[in-house]
Amino acid sequence: MVSWNEYKAEAKQRGSLALEVFVVESNPKASAETIKEYLPLHLAYQAELESLGILMFAGPVSDASGENLEGAGLIIYRASSLQEAQNIAEKDPMHSKGARTFNIKRWLINEGSLHDLILSYRRNRSV
Repeated sequence: MVSWNEYKAEAKQRGSLALEVFVVESNPKASAETIKEYLPLHLAYQAELESLGILMFAGPVSDASGENLEGAGLIIYRASSLQEAQNIAEKDPMHSKGARTFNIKRWLINEGSLHDLILSYRRNRSV
């Protein structure tokens, strides 16, 4: 198995983006009522992180069928280290108040672009 840093260096050397971000999988722990109670604080925290350039993306994910919402979500942070991302996630009111648990993984984005996707979305979304 190759170490993370070795792989990242190889990706950079071959001309990949090699953009390291941190993926937070957040899962409900408390009741739906408790989660709703902390939602305004959670959203305010995320808005603050977005304004600081830390929060890249966040939102709910479906269950495996794609038909139901079970309360799980993904959050993508820009941070200088796994420890920094851990600290950011721990400060999220959903996590610090015990309403949700989380796991963090590093994600190395090597290819892709959001520019065209965002433009297409903005042109085609219905109001």
